[in-house]
Amino acid sequence: MTNKDSNHIQILLSNESLQLAACESFVEDPGAGGIVHFVGAVRNQTKGKTVTRLDFEAYEPMAISEMQKIAEQAIQKFGVLKVAIHHRVGTLEIGELPVIIAVSSAHRKAAFEACQYCIDTLKETVPIWKKEIFEDGEVWVSATP
Repeated sequence: MTNKDSNHIQILLSNESLQLAACESFVEDPGAGGIVHFVGAVRNQTKGKTVTRLDFEAYEPMAISEMQKIAEQAIQKFGVLKVAIHHRVGTLEIGELPVIIAVSSAHRKAAFEACQYCIDTLKETVPIWKKEIFEDGEVWVSATP
C-alpha cells in the first residue's frame, strides 16, 4: 500500500482484494457529516457479450502519482476532509471489486461531488488498462466502460 499523506489521503494499488470497510474506516472523521463511496464491480457482460473475467494492468509509479493528484484536487476543489482511492490490478473474476473510492466531508453535497470527480478523473487520466475476457476471445480496453 502507498500512503503519501496518511492524514487526509490514502492511495492503494494492489493485486489483493479491496476492502470497502478499510476505505470507509480511513475517511471517518469527527467533522464529517457525509461519507460517500463508489464501488466498481466486475460485471458478467459488456455490450451484449458474456464476460468471464477482467485483467487489469497499470504503470504503477504514474498510476499512484495520478491517483494522489486526483485526491489532492478533490480536497482543494470540494473542501472534503479525506479521500481514499483503491484500485486492483491482476485478474479479477465476476463480482470482484476493481475500484473503491471513499470521501468524507462536512456536508453530503461536497462528498457526492468529490467522489464522482475522483472516479471520472481516474478513468480519464490514470494509466490503468483492462482486458475483457469473453467466452470467445478477449480485447484490451481503457479502464472506462
